[in-house]
Amino acid sequence: MSATNPGVEDVVDLVLETARRAGASEADAVVVEWSSASAQVRLGEVETVKMSRERRLGLRCFSGRASAVASTADLTGASIERFARDVVEMAGIVAPDPDAGLPDPTSLSEDRPELGLADDAAASLSPEDRVRLAAQCEKAALDADPRLTNSEGADFSQTEGRVAYGSTAGFRGTYRTTGYSLSAAPVAVDGDQMQRDSWYDSRRSFARLAPPDEVGRIAAERTLRRLDARKVPTQEVPVVFDPVTAASLMRHLASAACGGALYHRASFLLDKLGEEIAASCVNVVDDGRLPAGLASRPFDGEGAATRRNVVVEDGRLTSYLLDSYSARKLGMASTGNASRSVGDVPGAAPTNFYLAAGEHTPEEIIAAVEDGFYVTSLSGFGVNGVTGDYSRGASGLWIEGGQLTHAVEEVTLAGNLLQMFRDIRMVGSDLEFRAGISAPTLLIGRMTLGGC
Repeated sequence: MSATNPGVEDVVDLVLETARRAGASEADAVVVEWSSASAQVRLGEVETVKMSRERRLGLRCFSGRASAVASTADLTGASIERFARDVVEMAGIVAPDPDAGLPDPTSLSEDRPELGLADDAAASLSPEDRVRLAAQCEKAALDADPRLTNSEGADFSQTEGRVAYGSTAGFRGTYRTTGYSLSAAPVAVDGDQMQRDSWYDSRRSFARLAPPDEVGRIAAERTLRRLDARKVPTQEVPVVFDPVTAASLMRHLASAACGGALYHRASFLLDKLGEEIAASCVNVVDDGRLPAGLASRPFDGEGAATRRNVVVEDGRLTSYLLDSYSARKLGMASTGNASRSVGDVPGAAPTNFYLAAGEHTPEEIIAAVEDGFYVTSLSGFGVNGVTGDYSRGASGLWIEGGQLTHAVEEVTLAGNLLQMFRDIRMVGSDLEFRAGISAPTLLIGRMTLGGC
């Protein structure tokens, strides 16, 4: 092992060996190498060009059922050994927790499936290439209409990561990831009106990333349709959520299904396992091994095998999302959903969490609404994770006679998440995986719309 630049697997081996010698009863370690490069342009001029690299080590040590966790960026051999001894000493003065500990060895991942997480096809992209892609995206947006006279900029970014994890339970594993993203945020001006919107795409593979012209065009369309926005009176109406805003509903569901919220008794899904919590057309999946998924990985933050968990099946809650700690607290088994940053203890988190596609096109869903609201943007944080009470600012388009008509802004959507999920009437066929949490278009039968 090089004294100045050890490999990630060597770092894991050294720090665990040192922790054992220093008296740790158990330990696990994670090393993350991460590099990123990006370019931002605004109105055709280069705003920023950035590159960064980092390498960090996280170590968790146990002294019986007491544990401590710490991180460092100094990965020279002597520093790693000192660091490990310090963490073991910290664990010796912490109060024990009967549910603390490494996962059951039988849950550890034994296979390493090829998930398509890394793509080196764009490894040769230069700073000039990144600027060109961002500039092309912004130009496509601004050229779409003369009313698009300003911009908050366009960005292209790429990332590459390598993760190594090991534990004294005998697990060792590594995997690589890449990511590419492109976004634009044009501003439309029409008289005294000014509106902004944006669009983006994000993929593991550069070849699958949407072309700059397409991203810019969609950003322009989303911005232009916000012009001439009107207020509407307070009423109860059917509400259609577009894929972006529908994904935010899935984000609330995912948070409520995670172990930490459950054992803290701060989830509206508490004690509802096996119950109907949504309409029968609702099927929700968390898939840690979705090919090329933006949150896919072969093993979780504790070395447990990731897997496909059906969280909601035909409206019935069938699974929570658990790491080993929350599983012990709840008297259940880990679902392979442990997630951790380098310097923190693992906790349960979703992977590729999505509402499964339905049978209806977005056009069919909109056509099914005589008078209602099509949501394209949400604001505010008025969601109570304990009760499910929901109140957020919204903007979008009004539906009349099954057709999108004028823009709507400065309204509030209110309801309760459980009732909203039970009142889902139609689920769209337009599911795309551009983020870790995804959803197609969906229709909720009735919500309170607070307007003028």
